[in-house]
Amino acid sequence: METRVFDFGLIVQFLPDLLSYLDVTLLVAGLSIVIGSLLGALLAWANLSGSRVLRACSLAYVYVMRCTPSIVLLFIVFYGAPKLVFALFDYDMNAMHRAVFAVVTFTLLFGAYISEVFRAAYTAVPRGQYEAAVSAGLSPWQAFCHVMLGQAALIALPNFGNSTINLLKEASLAYTIGLIDLIGRGNLIIAQNYGAYGVEVYLSAMLIYWGLVLLIEQGFAWAEHRLDQGTGLRAPSASKTMRNGLKGGDAVGTGS
Repeated sequence: METRVFDFGLIVQFLPDLLSYLDVTLLVAGLSIVIGSLLGALLAWANLSGSRVLRACSLAYVYVMRCTPSIVLLFIVFYGAPKLVFALFDYDMNAMHRAVFAVVTFTLLFGAYISEVFRAAYTAVPRGQYEAAVSAGLSPWQAFCHVMLGQAALIALPNFGNSTINLLKEASLAYTIGLIDLIGRGNLIIAQNYGAYGVEVYLSAMLIYWGLVLLIEQGFAWAEHRLDQGTGLRAPSASKTMRNGLKGGDAVGTGS
């Protein structure tokens, strides 16, 4: 057991080293959010469509993802995807950057959770507005874009922000497959010092994550204000909803 004296100064000293790998963490999280949002929109559309088959497929996918711990899915993708792709297409994925496997994993998870956010937001907008717009001469696509989309986006924004924060934290699991991101670099620092300085390293990483979460909260609060001005509607405060979500853990990452 380590018996040395705790050193507060090392927390600050480790910050620059950890921050130099923050871009990897943000890249994995950012790509997962963008691609996962597209997947979530597709799943929400399938759920809301009149097709029983599409709705059943969407519900089954969301159920499976919500029941699968994040780290289990990460290992399945990391170890299983190369074998499957090689068997089907005779292509070796083992040479790919480990960030690819992390992005695939968190995209699958984020898409499942955010599809429910999108679906709930869309159904919260009164259907009569859409029907009135179509009756007034707008095409279904125009009615969706000009009438429904802005209101649904405002309603979805707080929970979308909460899911974004949870995904950012979930992305820290990527070190378990050897990705050298913020947490991966922290583990290397500890290993290079023969297991010492673990508390200082992780406290330093925690400060970075605190700062990121604060920036995300403020960013979504600003976006909510802008959308609120454009639509004339008012949704629950983004920052308040995100804090409530963080307490309740009802977004991406509850399965790990």
